[in-house]
Amino acid sequence: MSTPDCLFCRIVAGEIPATVVRETPTTLAFRDIDPKAPVHVLVVTKEHYADVATLGQGDPALAGELLATAAAVAGDEGLLGDGFRLMFNTGGYGGQEVFHVHAHLLGGAPLGPMLARSMA
Repeated sequence: MSTPDCLFCRIVAGEIPATVVRETPTTLAFRDIDPKAPVHVLVVTKEHYADVATLGQGDPALAGELLATAAAVAGDEGLLGDGFRLMFNTGGYGGQEVFHVHAHLLGGAPLGPMLARSMA
C-alpha cells in the first residue's frame, strides 16, 4: 500500500522522476539527488513501511529482498572489492528525513568514520 504524500511512494508510482539503477517486483533502487559519496543509491521497498524496524517486524522476507537488492546494486556499481556502507536512518534521533524505509548504499571512495563527531 502506498501513502499519497510520501515522496518515495510517489517515486515508486512514477509520479516523480528518478534515475533508477535496479528494479525488482518488490524493490526500487535509484540515485540520491544529493549524493554524499561517489556512489549513493537509495534502495526502497515498493510497499510503504515507515522505517526498517517496522519493515523487519511486519515483513521479514521483504526486508531480506531489500538487502538482496542492495547487494546486487553494490555488485553492479563495482563496490564489492573495496567495500561500501549500507545505512538505515530510523526515527528523528537516527536522522531519518523521509519516513519510508530506505537503505543508503554509499561507496566509491573511503567513507571515513561512522559518526562525524565524538559521542563522549
